[in-house]
Amino acid sequence: MAKTHDIADAKLAAEGKKKIEWAGQNMPVLGQIQDEFRKTKPLKGLTIGACLHVTSETANLILTYLAGGARVALCASNPLSTQDSVAASLVSDYGVFVYAVHGEDKKTYYAHLNAVLDVHPDLTTDDGADLVSLLHTGRKNELSHVIGSAEETTTGVIRLKAMAHDGALKIPVLAVNDSDTKHMFDNRYGTGQSTVDGVIRTTNVLLAGRRVIVTGYGWCGRGIATRMRGMGAHVTVVEVDPVRALEAVMDGFAVDQIGRAVRYGDLFVTATGDKEVITLAHIRRMKDGAILANSGHFNVEFDYDGLVKLAKTRRMLRPNLEELVLPGGKRIYALGEGRLINLVGAEGHPAEVMDMSFANQALGAAWFVKRKGTLRPKVYVLPKEVDQRVARLKLRAMGMRFDRLTPVQRKYLRSWQEGT
Repeated sequence: MAKTHDIADAKLAAEGKKKIEWAGQNMPVLGQIQDEFRKTKPLKGLTIGACLHVTSETANLILTYLAGGARVALCASNPLSTQDSVAASLVSDYGVFVYAVHGEDKKTYYAHLNAVLDVHPDLTTDDGADLVSLLHTGRKNELSHVIGSAEETTTGVIRLKAMAHDGALKIPVLAVNDSDTKHMFDNRYGTGQSTVDGVIRTTNVLLAGRRVIVTGYGWCGRGIATRMRGMGAHVTVVEVDPVRALEAVMDGFAVDQIGRAVRYGDLFVTATGDKEVITLAHIRRMKDGAILANSGHFNVEFDYDGLVKLAKTRRMLRPNLEELVLPGGKRIYALGEGRLINLVGAEGHPAEVMDMSFANQALGAAWFVKRKGTLRPKVYVLPKEVDQRVARLKLRAMGMRFDRLTPVQRKYLRSWQEGT
């Protein structure tokens, strides 16, 4: 039998269980879906392979899959985002196959991806599309019995749409990130708060008065920019999309080109989903003491490897805070090796916002099962009624009420005859 887990320390399970329970108390929507799944068992007999950030919030999604009757294998979607205590609890207390160790190297990371596929999943869940990419390259033999895959991130959806465009996608995938109750809330409020949290925990610098450069003004970028401004920072947005750049201006931010912003920025935060946003040439032109952080999924947004090669000396000043001295004596500070600072330096998104994201993931799994064998290999989005259900549940959990259309209003919206 294949190895059922690879974790750092099983003795951390008691600590991890407390974290999982605390997060669960702040995830009422997922809790309601979990209760429903216990009764209906929509995932009974299925195996789910998940490549996600192994955090206390993710653990509650895994428990929802278990409540639905599934067997689950989980690996990390980022080498530095794993909470070892949570991994230990999922193995010891809940019987989940977990392959995740904080700080694992690239070889181990891919060994863990393969370990998840070794359990022959019927459904997969991804955060960045690494698992589904491996399915389509090194593990094509597993594709035939995979019902579908769900993707959590903007970066992953971009990769999957590229696969579909090239005709390389062989299974249906669900862009959970494209649900309104995911990207409008998780990406904006979750990434915004957790990125500020990660920067502060890592550096303990005062943000008020600093010149902060945010690259990208999608949902994540606007969340980061807004929260940084809330801390008193002077925020400049860098964008390649003229509409988003204009939106940032109208939202009250300065907008500039990266080649100009590198001259005056104190702190740079990348959130584009693209590579080489901040190159070595840009870094050479930064001021002494500039800080580099990334909130995009992959560690390719600023050239960390090039910076390391260029540096005369390197030293760690605090956990995840690295000082690199360039020829000439200029000091550049890189956070978390260019990986997701909100997960490397902090604990990722708050449970309250992941509540909606993972509710979409759980309902997405049930959606796939109902449509088994009827979906073509393309990128799908959950129906609007699922989005609205998640929103209704969240509002109810928050003690809020919302209005409904009257019969007269509904009729008016369907008609065209009435005018001035």
